[in-house]
Amino acid sequence: MTLNTTLRALSNTSTNPFLKLGCYQFHCHSNPLLQCRAVAINSETLLRGTDPPIAPQLFDQTPIRDLKQHNPLFFRSFPNEQSQEAFHIFVSLYRSGLSPDRLNMCYVLDYCAGSSDGTVGEQVHCQCVKCGFVHHVSVGNCIVDMYMKTGKVRNGRRVFDEMDDRNVVSWNSLLTGYSLNGFNDQVWELFCQMQVEGYKPNYYTVSNVIPALAKLSVVAVGMQTHALVVKLGFDAEKLVCNSLISMLSKSGMLRGARAIFYNMENKDSVSWNSMIAGHVINGQDLEAFEIFNNMQSAGAKPTSATFASVIKSCANLKELGLLRVLHCKTLKSGFSTHQKVLTTLMVALTKCKEMDDAFSLFSLMEGVQSVVSWTAMISGYLQNGGTDQAVNLFSQMRSEGVKPNHFTYSAILTVQHVAFISEIHAEVIKTNYEKSSSVGTALLDAYVKIGIINDAVKVFELIEVKDLIAWSAMLAGYAHAGETEEAAKIFHQLTREGIKPNEFTFCSIINACTAPTASVEQGKQFHAYAIKLRLNNALCVSSSLVTMYAKRGNIDSAHEVFKRQKERDLVSWNSMISGYAQHGQAKKALEVFEEMQKQKLQVDAITFIGVISACTHAGLVEKGQNYFNVMINDHHVNPTMEHYSCMIDLYSRAGMMEKAMDIINGMPFPPAATVWRIVLGASRVHHNIELGKLAAEKIIALEPQDSAAYVLLSNMYAAAGNWQEKVNVRKLMDKRKVKKEPGYSWIEVKNKTYSFLAGDLSHPLSDHIYSKLSELNIRLRDAGYQPDTNYVFHDIEEEQKETILSHHSERLAIAFGLIATLPDIPLQIVKNLRVCGDCHSFIKLVSLIEQRYIVVRDSNRFHHFKDGLCSCGDYW
Repeated sequence: MTLNTTLRALSNTSTNPFLKLGCYQFHCHSNPLLQCRAVAINSETLLRGTDPPIAPQLFDQTPIRDLKQHNPLFFRSFPNEQSQEAFHIFVSLYRSGLSPDRLNMCYVLDYCAGSSDGTVGEQVHCQCVKCGFVHHVSVGNCIVDMYMKTGKVRNGRRVFDEMDDRNVVSWNSLLTGYSLNGFNDQVWELFCQMQVEGYKPNYYTVSNVIPALAKLSVVAVGMQTHALVVKLGFDAEKLVCNSLISMLSKSGMLRGARAIFYNMENKDSVSWNSMIAGHVINGQDLEAFEIFNNMQSAGAKPTSATFASVIKSCANLKELGLLRVLHCKTLKSGFSTHQKVLTTLMVALTKCKEMDDAFSLFSLMEGVQSVVSWTAMISGYLQNGGTDQAVNLFSQMRSEGVKPNHFTYSAILTVQHVAFISEIHAEVIKTNYEKSSSVGTALLDAYVKIGIINDAVKVFELIEVKDLIAWSAMLAGYAHAGETEEAAKIFHQLTREGIKPNEFTFCSIINACTAPTASVEQGKQFHAYAIKLRLNNALCVSSSLVTMYAKRGNIDSAHEVFKRQKERDLVSWNSMISGYAQHGQAKKALEVFEEMQKQKLQVDAITFIGVISACTHAGLVEKGQNYFNVMINDHHVNPTMEHYSCMIDLYSRAGMMEKAMDIINGMPFPPAATVWRIVLGASRVHHNIELGKLAAEKIIALEPQDSAAYVLLSNMYAAAGNWQEKVNVRKLMDKRKVKKEPGYSWIEVKNKTYSFLAGDLSHPLSDHIYSKLSELNIRLRDAGYQPDTNYVFHDIEEEQKETILSHHSERLAIAFGLIATLPDIPLQIVKNLRVCGDCHSFIKLVSLIEQRYIVVRDSNRFHHFKDGLCSCGDYW
């Protein structure tokens, strides 16, 4: 079609309905090929309506082109897919010397914003300055919008601040940009500033501010915004209502969201989708399905976002049948190739453990598989125990040229294999993801779980912007490694940097305080801080507090926290049962378990470890056997090595060595070294040398460098007077270069921890400590105490044996505690080895004559000494 033909056709009012309506006027002078001008209202309606579009043809055939005259047609009449071509034509004309106007520049800046080409946008900005357009409000608004949409927020803000004249559009561009680039916390401040400066927001302003607030989930601000919407009269605007529904849902204010939704006269698919998604976010999956059904009844057509939300609900409910029905609906609705819907379906199938179906769906996406679908499939395998498949899929993904993103790396780093993690770490460095908060956090967590804490620290230090999750992960790492002091330093550092700890941060730091060498007072301080921030009632925090107090010897405080819990999880119940068991209060432990049974609460394998341990420490053999049978027959919990170890310990402590061996011989897996240590310890107590020798040989075969086996066997020979065999065992230790673990005792006095070895002279108050011990020995002898030298396994004189006994590490710690604290302060000692029988008798009498409450935590359990008695009842 030539230009003359086109012009004739357009000038014919009989064939052009737009001319009848006066929509078009064409001024054709003496030669229509030399000059033409179209003044259009919705000109693109006509010019884009042809196939192919005739705007480029018309422009190509016009010899004299004036940018100012053509701006109404120039960009708008080109189809979207040809906007780049229009831009190149504009550049060519500009270079030929034709001058643009403000409207041209606005169109060009709009193109740069849409194409995310910040570099070209900066050049156009320079031209605007050069031409003097930059001071015009419409051009300034377009420049701000361009910088925001190309991710250059600082530049956009600078242009905004330098604008001489602003209007509501200027503020809208700024607010939208901040929201778009994730600076949600600053959006509300700017919104308030806008009103202070006298600019009245329009409904478009509000609809852009609300999504930013939704991401922050700030309830108070959400309520203020809702009130402002009503005040400004925008509560009937569909766009604003949809944004409000989304914000209130994400802030947990579902009732308010429902009120707005049901009061809307004209609901669109976004309204329905926001309401469905809101219920899914708040865990109300059945209600989400109800709204989905109402949506279809109302005649609203489900979109891809609709299906994505209801499919997530299926995954949450593990409703495989319903999921398959929805899959069919997506096919009927024309979403069979929609990537977001297919990926959501695939994730739902993995959550329902249908890995074969999920992989089949993934395979159907061949050719259009994105990094999102690859990551979803890899994560699915990892969540369902398919580590090898996940690793193979990750390798295949890279071989097909799909670059992993931060979600992919975060998922694959859960594979706990040293060589693999090192390989991924190298790739993370190569792809510049090491400084990313999410990948860095996943990497440090991976190193923590394989026990390489030093590498975890190095990764943590490299993370550029450390968020609360990264800080909490490092805290959890130190807690896992038992490094309480380092964990405390990290906690104090994050608070100094202005980061507010959440319940998970407190959970990690309180768990770090459960280490045997941790300060008792430290845990109490963190408890107080959690109360100050009103996080002490958070379930994970209160459960950690129960565990911490139980493990730090304060079982009464543990029970107090447990009693005050508004809701309890299985961790709380298990901690209380295990705590009572470790503290020798078997009756209370079993009462807690029976209460669980009455409330018909779910129990697990860990629950029964605590229950059987309680029976073990109290010598309740028959009850322990009954609970073991209940676990298998009534609760269908398969016994693990830990359960069998508890049963062997139960029988061994009671001297029922044959039954213990029957358990060992009947186990479905080979006994671990832990099992044989129990047998060896019991053999020494019950003087069964042959069985003890067998147990020692088994331990040495499994763990040749374990000093405890050699020492126990040596002591057993010594107790039987077989000094030559004792010497042979010691020679074997020397030959294999096995070092005996020294016995340490720790005591905390005035927030400082002191350690002692047997016969230790390193303490500055050694003279006073040994003087106190001498005084105690005299007073105890007067009370009838006689040292039991059978616990000294050396072939020496009785007097020397008594001296060795009197200088055991726990006695030094107690003597120091007595002289360094006030008479009414309880003493708490931690010992890394088992308390010997003579020291046990010694401490009972000290608690009586000194009227002190003494708690000793040895390698087996807690001993509470008071008024000459011990909580273990001399059965340990």
